[in-house]
Amino acid sequence: MRRLLGKVAIVTGAGSRFNEVVGVGQAIAIKFAVEGAKVLIVDKNLEAAKKTKSMIDSTGGICEIFQGDVSNEKICKSLVFEAVKIFEKIDILMNNVAVSGPGMVTEVEEKFWTTVLDINLKSMVFISKYAVPEMIKNGSGSIINVSSVDGIRAGQTKNIPYTASKGGVISITRAMAVHHGRQNIRVNCIAPGLLHAPFSLNNSDKFRELRRKASPLGIEGVAEDIAWASVYLASDEARWVSGVVLPVDGGLLAASPISVVDNIIS
Repeated sequence: MRRLLGKVAIVTGAGSRFNEVVGVGQAIAIKFAVEGAKVLIVDKNLEAAKKTKSMIDSTGGICEIFQGDVSNEKICKSLVFEAVKIFEKIDILMNNVAVSGPGMVTEVEEKFWTTVLDINLKSMVFISKYAVPEMIKNGSGSIINVSSVDGIRAGQTKNIPYTASKGGVISITRAMAVHHGRQNIRVNCIAPGLLHAPFSLNNSDKFRELRRKASPLGIEGVAEDIAWASVYLASDEARWVSGVVLPVDGGLLAASPISVVDNIIS
């Protein structure tokens, strides 16, 4: 039985510019479609979105593309209305889009800080602003926001803008879950760990192996791991799950640095 049959989903950042490895948003959009959802693929890069659409089409899934910059409120409003126009409703909002943001506080530039916060956090707020009323009309909905383990504690790189944005994602997730719970809208958050995904393609093989060893499971995470967690949270199986921050990280956040030293040096 397909777990999302009859549902309509919006997935932001669902394109991928790379052929070497599947992106997180791309994997989520594909899994949603395979599980029976009709998917609106949202991406600023049209060619990247077309790659995802082609992959969904090959599975027999149903999807359409919306091209736009979700850091703009007017675009956020338009994409929600487009989803309703095409598919007549919205059941699932997958707020996945994000960009990296390196630098310590002593290095951050104001323009770059604003860009990262606009894409990673502002977009979630304003897409949700217009999606929630549509979910209320349906009588239910599931919103899933993608954060990061870097939003919970300091990560592998010095990335204050990114860390701040992902910490903000966690805070708005919890607040939204409370604000809209009685409208039968569930709001949850996934915090991915050290994945092998498009954003890590520049890592050396040595560093990639170090990242793998850092997790207690000793298994390298991939985009599909986030996609499967997303399917669960989007499905009726998670009907009593809301306000949760779910690390999908191979156990990384459960470990103290000293507890995995032997794994790393072995």
